[in-house]
Amino acid sequence: MKLRQQNRQADLYRRIVSLNIVQMNECFIALLLVTIVFFAAFEQTITGFGFSLIVMPLVSLVLGIRTAAPVVALTALTLYVVNLIRHREAVRVSQVVRLSLALACGIPVGIWALSNVIESAIKMLLGALLIGFAYYSLAQRVSARLISKRWSYLAGFLAGCLGGAYNTPGPPLIVYGTLQRWEKEEFRAALQFLFFVTGVLTVLSHVLTGHLTMPVLTIYAYVLPALLLGIIAGAGADRWIDKRRFRALVNVMILILGLSLVVGVGR
Repeated sequence: MKLRQQNRQADLYRRIVSLNIVQMNECFIALLLVTIVFFAAFEQTITGFGFSLIVMPLVSLVLGIRTAAPVVALTALTLYVVNLIRHREAVRVSQVVRLSLALACGIPVGIWALSNVIESAIKMLLGALLIGFAYYSLAQRVSARLISKRWSYLAGFLAGCLGGAYNTPGPPLIVYGTLQRWEKEEFRAALQFLFFVTGVLTVLSHVLTGHLTMPVLTIYAYVLPALLLGIIAGAGADRWIDKRRFRALVNVMILILGLSLVVGVGR
């Protein structure tokens, strides 16, 4: 009888320890997600791009890419709405019409890939995308010749595919805008508008495909305050930060994230 009581007490102790470990892991994951979202929102508010390029690879490592994709889509859309309101007066419709139409065509392709392509392949492609974009940005290929506006259809379509699959529509749009030699403020405003279009269509696609589950909405509710605080902090620090050096630092971090994804998949 005494031995049975001791076994019960030992079993109860193991359950309590196990529950505490699970709770600690959940708290650590929540803190990690909040920190990632805060920094990425701070960074995009200052530079005009990079939120999804930072958040998507990190969150996918924590949650898995199929949970991360709808969480990041919702969070990014909230950020894009705020930033578009801030820069709405600088948006030029003629710059974004073709790109928006092409975006709309590419997003369903990306959503299909998210549902049907194996996760390791998606992570490998995402890693390669981040490495290529970081290399392009760090090489500062801004002296390239002006290209035809017809390339907007290809850039928009690729951005839609990447936005639907990885929530990372930025690289094709940034390359295209750079080669079009858009002015700084117009560039930032055009990106916010195009990110907003991508975000709306991507979230709608996740709704239609049933990806917006209760766990996804719960995680979004956890990180939303950190997102808003990051936007406020970024807007306040915008005038004091050397954007060129800060952007270079962000590109180095994107390069490291890309390498970590590729190496991690290869193990």
